[in-house]
Amino acid sequence: MKKSAATIIREYGPFPGAERVNGVTFDGEHVWFASGDRLNALDPASGEVVRSIEVASHAGTAFDGEFLYQIAEDVIHKIDPKSGRILSTIPAPGNGGDSGLAWAEGSLWVGQHRGRRIHQIDPETGKILRTIESNRVVTGVTWVDGQLWHGTWEGDDSDVRRIDPETGEVLERLEMPEGTGVSGLESDGADCFFCGGGASGKVRAISRPAQGKEGKGK
Repeated sequence: MKKSAATIIREYGPFPGAERVNGVTFDGEHVWFASGDRLNALDPASGEVVRSIEVASHAGTAFDGEFLYQIAEDVIHKIDPKSGRILSTIPAPGNGGDSGLAWAEGSLWVGQHRGRRIHQIDPETGKILRTIESNRVVTGVTWVDGQLWHGTWEGDDSDVRRIDPETGEVLERLEMPEGTGVSGLESDGADCFFCGGGASGKVRAISRPAQGKEGKGK
């Protein structure tokens, strides 16, 4: 297993009226982050929030190329980012114990916080298609270049780790500075991860390691 210190490229926030950062996702232009009662679109170049959608947003956030998905307690809402309207709702697999959320290969991938696992689910029905076990609390999930990464946060210790999607074996760890938690995780599709910072109210960009980027696209 590879292990290294995470390189923080930039910190965003805290933001007015957003006491927490729960989930994060990236639509190719904006970083959307969940702050409890709304989704916020952050311009990563300027560091400014350019738009918000009023919607319950308690945990993970995802983007499928057209629509946003947001965990709200024990359900997942599908949201039109243009209108802000909730289009559909499915049950979340962890019944309120859900954390990270990602979109890949036509499925949603949902972290189960204390359950220490990641579920692949049908985005139309919420049916669990398969489950990947982890050995740490899951606080954020993302796929990039065929690699599955998730965030962890226990006490003052937090990291971003790459795991084998078949076995759950930890292949690589990026250790965050002590006291710097990860509450949501999303790749920009290239060299960077965006990490939610929980009660710090911040979003952090960290470097994605250059090695081992082979694999299928997201």
